[in-house]
Amino acid sequence: MDKVRASAARAVADISDGASLAVGGFGLSGIPDVLIQALHAQGATGLHVVSNNCGVDGRGLGVLLSAGRIARVTGSYVGENKEFARQYLSGELEVELVPQGTLAERLRAGGAGIPAFYTPAGVGTQVARGGLPWRYAADGTVALASPPKETRDFADRTYVLEHGITTDFALVRAWRGDRDGNLVFRKSAANFNPLAATAGRVTVAEVEQLVEPGELSPDEVHLPGIFVQRIVALTPTQAADKHVEKRTVRA
Repeated sequence: MDKVRASAARAVADISDGASLAVGGFGLSGIPDVLIQALHAQGATGLHVVSNNCGVDGRGLGVLLSAGRIARVTGSYVGENKEFARQYLSGELEVELVPQGTLAERLRAGGAGIPAFYTPAGVGTQVARGGLPWRYAADGTVALASPPKETRDFADRTYVLEHGITTDFALVRAWRGDRDGNLVFRKSAANFNPLAATAGRVTVAEVEQLVEPGELSPDEVHLPGIFVQRIVALTPTQAADKHVEKRTVRA
């Protein structure tokens, strides 16, 4: 089954207002930037985004954020985005902060059909006890706080119950992919992309190199095509357009 779409715009055309999205990448590494830009042009709003971070000002998910298109974020790291902090503290944005490893496992669990699991991460903190500000009021008070989570002891150690995550759509970026949706991720772009891809009910992948079925060895496939519904082939210019938050080189 050929899953290639003619354009990123067509691939995201049916993402509706209020949809939930799992978005791959780590910082600006491996983010599905072309799909994010297409979604920005498409105009969907009130989005619920699950991603390790929310891009930076003017790049990645930061584009949707600055346009006021995101209503809720579930993520781990937000330190490079001033507009994110402003919207969160002013009560414009609902935010669920999750320990990074827990977020990865919640996505993996959701994609594997596992509804919940126990983890020691967060025990003894507000992650387990509740009270983390999810949304602020305009006057700076907490309008909505996280609820307490169930805990349980196993072998004399306490664990907290976390729930798997599934989303309406997933947007990911891969190094190579074939028309059947089999994907290969390269280096740090493998962070969160495979996990996000499994969590989406409809997964859209932009690929830097599109190959024909059979060209990828089964041994090199990181994500089977069963998890991917749509493929967008990037142009060489789009594939080469990569950014980092803070470029550091030796003197």
